[in-house]
Amino acid sequence: MTSPLFHPYDLAGLPLHNRIAMAPMTRARNPGAVANALTAQYYRQRASAGLIISEGTPVSAQGQGYIDVPGIWSAEQVAGWKLVTDAVHAAQGAIFAQLWHVGRMSHSSLQPDGGQPVSAGTRPVASDPKNTSFVYLDDGSRGHADPTPPRALRTDEVPGIVSDFVRGAENAIAAGFDGIELHAANGYLFEQFLNPITNDRQDLYGGSLRNRARLILDTVDAMVSRIGAHRVGVRLAPNSQTFDMPAYAENEASYLYLAEELGKRGLAYVHLNDNYLRGEPVIGEAFLKTFKQSYGGTVILAGGLTRERALRLVEDGIIDLAAFGQPFIANPDLVERLQRDVPLAVPDRSTYYGGGTEGYLDYPLAQPRVDAVHAVPS
Repeated sequence: MTSPLFHPYDLAGLPLHNRIAMAPMTRARNPGAVANALTAQYYRQRASAGLIISEGTPVSAQGQGYIDVPGIWSAEQVAGWKLVTDAVHAAQGAIFAQLWHVGRMSHSSLQPDGGQPVSAGTRPVASDPKNTSFVYLDDGSRGHADPTPPRALRTDEVPGIVSDFVRGAENAIAAGFDGIELHAANGYLFEQFLNPITNDRQDLYGGSLRNRARLILDTVDAMVSRIGAHRVGVRLAPNSQTFDMPAYAENEASYLYLAEELGKRGLAYVHLNDNYLRGEPVIGEAFLKTFKQSYGGTVILAGGLTRERALRLVEDGIIDLAAFGQPFIANPDLVERLQRDVPLAVPDRSTYYGGGTEGYLDYPLAQPRVDAVHAVPS
């Protein structure tokens, strides 16, 4: 009997061919911040995924944190993304746009007029060669630089962030996306507001958990009012310490509060990202079960999944969709490989960011498996 992982799934009215999602992955191949024909081909190659979630696409110039990442705030960018969605739909795939604002994870060279990045507060990202922003250096070469210390958003500026995401959501639908995912994970702006250590505000966006979660929920509500709840997903990362996000005692309680609140809104899904710490998962299965029970809707899990674990978690009803990131880089036919249980190709990390077709469009499909030797008839 075929595993439920490979069965069709109804995602808030959007039919998916299977329960495998392609997780968002920055690839930095879009000069001028506009998606192009190479990007369209990249996603089309992987359209056998039940759901593709695009690489993070900033909703404003202020939201940029990395070079050559396609945005979604201009008409030119909408047209670029239309190339991508048309290609995916032509291959019978489904695709959501991940909407992004990096907050303090940026550099002044990427900000409008060379200004400071913005955040919930002024706490900078600790210098760490493994956790740095990928930017052009002053000499114009590609390289790494520590994020510029941020300034705190003024209270009167915060509604403008919400407006940027509403515009991004509307632009995504105009570009042909089936829906959007609010990126509220991985140490970026929304998590900077949720975390009580990076958020030391004294206004209605700081202090209590309700206040710290306000930006996430206000943004979700504003987007839902424009494009419909069935087109909105949210990405969260419980227990994440990515990009110098401090641990705090009430972390899981904060996310269970969000699970309950988001569950009231009838969204397409919540996407949990397990940011492994020291090689171990940070989202335990007991928490997954509690989160799903509190949320009550479709739950996607990403982060270090193996075929065996994905099969089991979906079969046991602990998650609804299993998302794979890096395996999709070197295995454009990942769904077929998982279904046939054939070995996966290993991606070349040196080609993850920037460049052209190498390490982007040139990974081959798996060879057909010969299951039996046919004898010559006598």
